[in-house]
Amino acid sequence: MTEPISWDLAERIAERVAGREPFADSYHYASLEPDFAEFTAHAEELVAAETGLRSLSGPARARVTDRAGWVRANLASFQRLLRPITEKLGSRMTPGPLTPVARAVTGAEVGGLLGWMATRVLGQYDLLIAENERPEEQDLVYYVGPNILSLEKRYGFPPREFRLWLALHEVTHRAQFTGVPWMRDHFLSLVDQSLSSVDPDPKRLLDALWRSIEQMRAGQNPLDEGGLVALVASPEQQAVLRKIQGMMGLLEGHGDVTMNRAGAGLIPSADRFQRVLHERRNTGGPARIIQRLLGIEAKLQQYELGERFIAAVEAEGGRTLFDQVWTSPDNLPALAELRDPQLWIGRVRAEAAAAQ
Repeated sequence: MTEPISWDLAERIAERVAGREPFADSYHYASLEPDFAEFTAHAEELVAAETGLRSLSGPARARVTDRAGWVRANLASFQRLLRPITEKLGSRMTPGPLTPVARAVTGAEVGGLLGWMATRVLGQYDLLIAENERPEEQDLVYYVGPNILSLEKRYGFPPREFRLWLALHEVTHRAQFTGVPWMRDHFLSLVDQSLSSVDPDPKRLLDALWRSIEQMRAGQNPLDEGGLVALVASPEQQAVLRKIQGMMGLLEGHGDVTMNRAGAGLIPSADRFQRVLHERRNTGGPARIIQRLLGIEAKLQQYELGERFIAAVEAEGGRTLFDQVWTSPDNLPALAELRDPQLWIGRVRAEAAAAQ
């Protein structure tokens, strides 16, 4: 089988696009590793006390990396996630003079997107268990040091406050995936479902383009529901994507809510951090176009949906009602329920009454 993506080229291009942030050579860089080791451990205790979610995989481990290191870590994740598609494409590719060109083009596309993302990301919990990786390379909380230093310098953020604030968000995501026994496997199964059903047929792309034209004629933006991925998805894939969007909206909103609650009284500048990062997410120009194509803009809307969902559920039944989301995959809100929390409240209460 031919590998349809040149992963080596993707890595080289991603590192070139990401560039080298000047703060990578700053003397301040040395403070990042001990700070994030301290704050990641502290954040884990704060998150557990706030949410009741305690990791079943042992203590969180922080890793400070540069943009190139983040690219390499995410290329490994991309290879794992995209395997259902690359195997299908590879089995259909016939070796010939144009094969290396096709591999180079796809490698350049993947590398360009990852390189751009590497200039933006501050932290990330790596939830994948990558194959053929050493245990010490698994289950890490990444912090992209140069990007963090750049923001601290540009906006005059108090470094220790900002670093604890970031740690709280990423550690909350780790608690969600390692403190809820079924969450990681459920999420990966949804991703596999969505990618395994991909049909690499040019006709499907043409059909998707015609649908998008019809949507634009009706005054709708075809990229609003998840970027290019959602645009070319089949009806079956779109159903799975809506499940993923509902789940991630909940988790992202919960991450922000927990970060603010767990850090209350400890991070006086939290409101300012949140305001600046919100403005940074809503950037304009070419970056805004890239965000829409990748579905990142749809992801940003998930933060707000998730927060509103949590507020509505807790207003109705407190933390006891909200914590029902952690009991089983069936209790996760669908995208429609995330948008209208009363649908989820009614469903969960009806199911609880029927079970009595």
